Formats: sequence, C-alpha cells, structure tokens
Amino acid sequence: MSAAGAKDMTAVEVSLLHHVSHRDRKKKLADICFVLNIEDTHVATYALKKLVARGYVQSEKSGKEVFFSATPAGRELCGKYREVREACLIETLCESGLTNEQIGAAAQLMRNASGLYDTATRAATSL
Repeated sequence: MSAAGAKDMTAVEVSLLHHVSHRDRKKKLADICFVLNIEDTHVATYALKKLVARGYVQSEKSGKEVFFSATPAGRELCGKYREVREACLIETLCESGLTNEQIGAAAQLMRNASGLYDTATRAATSL
C-alpha cells in the first residue's frame, strides 16, 4: 500500500479498505467482520475509524445500523494498489508461464483451503 501512496497502513486497514470498496456497496460492521474472519469487532471498528479519519471510508447511520462505504479517495487508492499489484505480482507470475486463469484457480484453491482449516479448527475446539 505504501507503493500506492498510503504510508503506515496496517494489514487490517488494507483488507478493510479493499472489502469496503468491493462492489461499491455499503456494508455493515458485522458483515465486514464475518467476511474477513475478524472475531474481535473492536479491531475492525478502530481500523475503520482510522480509515474514516484519513478520508478513505465514510460511515452512514441508518436506524441502529452503521454502514461503511469507500470514498472516491478510497476507491482511487484501491485502483492505485491494483496497478502496483498487477505490475509487481501478476506480470511476474505470467512471465513465469502461468496464465491468468491458472492464477485465479490457485487463488480459489487457497481460499477454499483456508475455509477448510477454519472449519477444522472450530470442530477441533469442540472435542
């Protein structure tokens, strides 16, 4: 994220910004924590407050719920991050002989394996 122009962002903040800007839809804190597998909502709340203060995320209260969405500056930063990622990671992977489809399949496999490990961990705690 530093290469994209935002210094001193934590991994949680980067993940939150990308998720909040994904599909350009407003998201509730509970849904954000569920998708990103953040068990302690205080961690997400603190990071979101920092992102709001930096102008990358905005919050909107609707009834008792608070919805978060990316600001134009947040979406622009995600776009710059994507350009850096494409130049540094994807092009390098493609130069090694992998196709974009293979890279996508590998990413899907890693997400599935991560989910299986999470399920196994929950099952193991009940033994």
